[in-house]
Amino acid sequence: MSLLLRIVSPERIEYVGDAVSVIVPGTLGQFEVLDGHAPIISSLEHGNVVYTNADGRHELEIQGGFVEVADDEVSLCVEIQR
Repeated sequence: MSLLLRIVSPERIEYVGDAVSVIVPGTLGQFEVLDGHAPIISSLEHGNVVYTNADGRHELEIQGGFVEVADDEVSLCVEIQR
């Protein structure tokens, strides 16, 4: 099984595609999303979003944002550290 991951910033769509796992820096602590994860909405703080897909492991530094997980779809609205 896999997740559908969407990462968007105010400037552009950063990534849309499949992911096996997604690790995010939640305001109350880092957590990992795998397929079958319970629905959740959480704020994000400065840190790294790490996702794994068929191409390997990818990291994206963010300033903060929000994540929503529902029905094996993970949507992140984030401010990117550039």
